[in-house]
Amino acid sequence: MLDLQGLVKTFHPGTENEVRALQGVDLRVEEGSFVVVIGTNGSGKSTLQNAISGSFFVDRGRIELAGQDITRWPEHRRAALIGRVFQNPFSGTAPSMSIGENLALAMRRGERRTLGWNAFFRRSEELTERVRRLGMGLEDRLRNEIGSLSGGQRQALTLLMATLRRPELLLLDEHTAALDPRAADLVIRLTDELVREGRLTTVMVTHSMPQAVSLGDRLVMMHRGRVVADLRGEEKRRLRPGDLLDRFDEIRRREQIDPSVAEMLRETYV
Repeated sequence: MLDLQGLVKTFHPGTENEVRALQGVDLRVEEGSFVVVIGTNGSGKSTLQNAISGSFFVDRGRIELAGQDITRWPEHRRAALIGRVFQNPFSGTAPSMSIGENLALAMRRGERRTLGWNAFFRRSEELTERVRRLGMGLEDRLRNEIGSLSGGQRQALTLLMATLRRPELLLLDEHTAALDPRAADLVIRLTDELVREGRLTTVMVTHSMPQAVSLGDRLVMMHRGRVVADLRGEEKRRLRPGDLLDRFDEIRRREQIDPSVAEMLRETYV
């Protein structure tokens, strides 16, 4: 289970470039839940994932994962509990190493790193079968450098690597945004299969409205560093892309109205 309590993060505080990226975020994700996070640019959704993964420490608040307070854990220590897939297909892998060597590395996430084929061969049959299930024919190319693969192939393998050792939490940061539509559809199908089969506790950030409504059992909408909507159960299942667009429009209208209302009240009561 993931429990976020009052997370606050401000970048460049006290300067003209100050950004209040997280403004008191509370979020509790039950074990096995698949949460999709959406929001406009600058809403704080990727900052939230970076805070969870340990890319930086939050200014205030508490982060608990699997019953442990990881708020002040460095990123490499959190990696033993967290699997993550980034937007860039070339992140999260070693391009000059082979597919098999990258898989061997992923098997030892959170352990003392000893590279090479020995770790792979100890579980080669199992891993070859896992690669075969991707449906890309890569099981016959395990000695090829992973950097020679297409973006879609590499992202599929990165997703597999992130889940080889069942993580306490899987973070997906717009992991299909850089792919062509066909590759994106394949990676999304694979994502849904891996999360469902492994009952993986997952937090996925996306800009895609169709993905947001079709994936997961819960949808969280962020705006200006805050959670502004949290939909689950039947309410989530009934969602359509148009419903999300209506919610975004409502936020925009409210932001346009609020300053004028505030000015009217100021003139009335001052």
